[in-house]
Amino acid sequence: SPERFAIDWVKVGPNGDSHHDGTSKNENWWGWREPVLAVADGEIMEVVDEFPDNTPRILPPVTLDNIAGNYIVLQIARNLFVTYAHLQRGSIKVRTGDHVHQGDMLALLGNSGNTTGAHLHLQVTDHNSALQSQGVPFVFADFTYLGPGSDYPEKQVSEPWGNSIPPGDGVLSFEPVKK
Repeated sequence: SPERFAIDWVKVGPNGDSHHDGTSKNENWWGWREPVLAVADGEIMEVVDEFPDNTPRILPPVTLDNIAGNYIVLQIARNLFVTYAHLQRGSIKVRTGDHVHQGDMLALLGNSGNTTGAHLHLQVTDHNSALQSQGVPFVFADFTYLGPGSDYPEKQVSEPWGNSIPPGDGVLSFEPVKK
């Protein structure tokens, strides 16, 4: 399963939720149009930028062709590929064959494919395919764990974590990437 260790990233705003002023417009989602950055140096192996962004809370018919929506596959090492899915149509800044560095902007977060709200699906796999590969575990060097999403922000904590995969349903904070 390529999604075995995948993470769906949802931005939480100052109101403690993923959206503001209702859920009917993409612009009301905190993550909408946020920059999506390269997690490591590598080469762009695949780019798909053809699917319209969905109306929030309305899932379009999903097929194997559009399940990831607009996406990028970045090779970061031999047999290690990162897929960034559900990107905003027309926002992708890279092309197949481009070499990128950690922190480079790849695209803007969107709501394309198998999604009902703006979020980033990120997975690391062993082959250059969003669907025909096996998920690979990965860790983040540094982040701050703010608490479980189901209790956020009522039960907020601030615990530095390192060299770890985030806990499920966790709210995290990352330091900005320094270039």
